[in-house]
Amino acid sequence: MTKVTKIRSPMPQIPDNRSLELSLIAQKAMYEYKGSIDELQKAIGMLMTGDVFGWRVLLIMHNKRTIRKYEEILGIQVKEFFPELGPYSHRSVGYEVAIKLGNFWKAVSGDIPIDNRREITKEG
Repeated sequence: MTKVTKIRSPMPQIPDNRSLELSLIAQKAMYEYKGSIDELQKAIGMLMTGDVFGWRVLLIMHNKRTIRKYEEILGIQVKEFFPELGPYSHRSVGYEVAIKLGNFWKAVSGDIPIDNRREITKEG
C-alpha cells in the first residue's frame, strides 16, 4: 500500500512594502494610543492577521463595536484596508460554517449563532 502525503501550501509571504505599511500603522498606534494596553495589543493583532485571513473572517470573529474600536486605534477601515478573503480564510471555523449555512451577514450579526466562531483550524 502506497502512502499518500499531502503537500502543504507554502506560508503566505507579505510583500516588503505591505510589511512596512503594517509596521508603520502599528508604530503610529503605539505612539498615539491612550488607554488599556490590552486593547492596543488586540488591535495590533487584528492588523497583523487581517491580510492572511481577510476582512470577512475578522467580521465573523469580532462584533461591530470591537471592529470600530480597533479601526479607531489603528486609523484604518477594515473593509477597505484588508482583502475580502485571505489565503488562510478557509481555516476559520466561523467563516466556513457561515458559508455552509448560506448567510454570511446573518452570522456576522449574530442572528445565526456559530459555535467556535473564533477558532482557527490547522492547515490541511
